[in-house]
Amino acid sequence: MKAAYRILCALLFCCTLFCVCASAVDEVPDASPAAAAAEPSSAEPAERAAEPAPQEVGAAGSLSDRELVDKLERDCFRYMWEYTFEESGLAYEDSRNRESGQATTGGTGFGICAIVGAAERGWISRREAADRVLKIAVFLRDKSDRRNLHGAFPHWLDGRTGKTISFGEKDNGADLVETAFLMQGLLIARAYFSEDSEQERALRACITVLWEDVDWHWFTNAGNNGLYWHWSPDHGFDMGVKISGFNEAMVAYVLALGSPTRPISREAAQFWYSTDEYKPKTGNGYAIEAANAYAGSMFLSHYSFIGLDPRRMADSRVPRGYMVRNITHALMNRAYCLESAPAENRFGEGYWGLTSCNVPGGYRYQSAYNEVGVVAPTAALASMPYTPEYAMRVLRNIYGRYREQMWGPYGPYDAFSLKDGWFDNSYLAIDQLAMGCMVENYRSGLYWKLFMSIPEIREGLERMGVGRLPDSTGFPLAVVPLKKAEGGYAPDALDVCRMPDTGLYEIPFSMEEDGLVFFSFADESGRVVKRLTMEGRKGGNILQFCRGGLENGKMYRLALRTGGKSAVLSIRLN
Repeated sequence: MKAAYRILCALLFCCTLFCVCASAVDEVPDASPAAAAAEPSSAEPAERAAEPAPQEVGAAGSLSDRELVDKLERDCFRYMWEYTFEESGLAYEDSRNRESGQATTGGTGFGICAIVGAAERGWISRREAADRVLKIAVFLRDKSDRRNLHGAFPHWLDGRTGKTISFGEKDNGADLVETAFLMQGLLIARAYFSEDSEQERALRACITVLWEDVDWHWFTNAGNNGLYWHWSPDHGFDMGVKISGFNEAMVAYVLALGSPTRPISREAAQFWYSTDEYKPKTGNGYAIEAANAYAGSMFLSHYSFIGLDPRRMADSRVPRGYMVRNITHALMNRAYCLESAPAENRFGEGYWGLTSCNVPGGYRYQSAYNEVGVVAPTAALASMPYTPEYAMRVLRNIYGRYREQMWGPYGPYDAFSLKDGWFDNSYLAIDQLAMGCMVENYRSGLYWKLFMSIPEIREGLERMGVGRLPDSTGFPLAVVPLKKAEGGYAPDALDVCRMPDTGLYEIPFSMEEDGLVFFSFADESGRVVKRLTMEGRKGGNILQFCRGGLENGKMYRLALRTGGKSAVLSIRLN
């Protein structure tokens, strides 16, 4: 019967001349540019008026979407390759502090991931990448103050000497969250550099020393109720800040639970879930599981998910899964900008995204309740795995309309304000490098695949009570955007864009068992205009298809039918 299914699928494919395939979510395709299934064509730019308003989406010059996404990721990587300390390879905190010596711990962790991605894409050789990561790891092992910090690292350290640089009055010791971001990157590199060569063996051994030396249990302060964010040789735990969710630090608990040497208890980890910020919240018609007010700054859904794969994560507090949670966060952030923010901010389809960033006169944690009309490109662009079409609109706009003011040697500058006519001309490592990493996860899932393959990470997730979504038939990872309607909000349609690397549309779906899947696309009159058939597998799959028979900008009712079960999803192609 299986053979007959495959023959039927092949015949249907050849006779109807459409493109469609499926792959399990767990499998990551070859991330090299040469591995793309088809050369993508650039998405049509939005229709433009003779004198477009500044917030409208601009054309991306002469670059195709694939070229534009490639340029974005590669330029971001160059920050970690070129803008680092010669002595250590550590990343500068920002592009304005060459004289201060401030190296970023967490940003370096993101940058290590970027080096892995650059090697995978062929921008640098594997040996060059391994050399650089080994240089960083050896410096951290031998020059930092980690031995005096229970294996952890400070928020900042001197990129020339390794000595701790104070981040605040009592914050002159270990920062466990920054340590977690660094370990996330190092462990991804250890998983990637798996060849049996002297160089890569040395690299893995050095990273293992750094990883196993972190005394996560110490940061419970001899208690059994959560991790402390800071500890100082001079001030102990006096800062008193404990790590609770939901925020950017989820990976710290996964690492602490999965440590092979000094793990914390399951009971201690429950503090992560203990505050109001893990309760559902609402905004602009959306309901989100586990969030602070209005879901908060966008980076909260980025930093830990450079390595943690939200598609494979759900728990009792987030039963719909962390992918749905993070998608909803991005949709809420965008909806506030487009619907609720002051008109003077001039937010729009190609100009949205609130996160912590540079602002006129300083730096600010920005969210719906604390914004000053400044957009940081990383907010939307690092959300590409969550809302790809809306992220691409921002990317095309920045590169097409504001390239001269907002694009430099390492990609988009940190932030800009159309309200104030202010354009930043600097970079922050944590924004630039996280952005490039999340774009790679959208394109290939590379870092998700590597991190989630690590036994200690799987152990940490299991001990935390985080598992996969139960298999179901339908579209469990789809979140349909809302539109304003009389008396409130109503579902609109899922805006679907072509994957830049293949030129194909992609929609994830799930199945409870293997078998043939029948898809149909009906227009608003109910007329079926396209049919697809494929063989799916139990669990997560991806529907990929060409536009043939469908029109750009129109809404369609996508129906799935398999094994006596069915599901529907409203979509709009872009």
